Amino acid sequence: MRIKIDHKACTGCKQCEIVCSLAHTGTVNPWRSRIRVYVGEEFCLPVIAGPYTEAACNSKGTVIVDGVEVDACVLCRASCPVKSVYKEPDTGIALKCDFCGEPPNPQCVEWCAPNALTLVEDA
Repeated sequence: MRIKIDHKACTGCKQCEIVCSLAHTGTVNPWRSRIRVYVGEEFCLPVIAGPYTEAACNSKGTVIVDGVEVDACVLCRASCPVKSVYKEPDTGIALKCDFCGEPPNPQCVEWCAPNALTLVEDA
């Protein structure tokens, strides 16, 4: 399973960040979220920290998303199962998506009103 991201549907509301931190810590603190939404001038891009999203570790520099250059390292590092781009602010412990437990019940997907996030089976 993985979480599919449709950046064209994302509105930048950051509800996913809120519910992720609430599910994992019991408090609303987006700095403790495993998902972050990068809001640009032309689009919004949710990025999940963990091995459950697709990214290739073969690109350097920038990638083009809807005609806009985006730092490719942001996309790649967040999806890498070894490295982490998000850390717990007090302890420095890496924050990785865990699908909100077992069985998988990712709250970011459940609460995403514009359906920019969906849970899909791996092909």
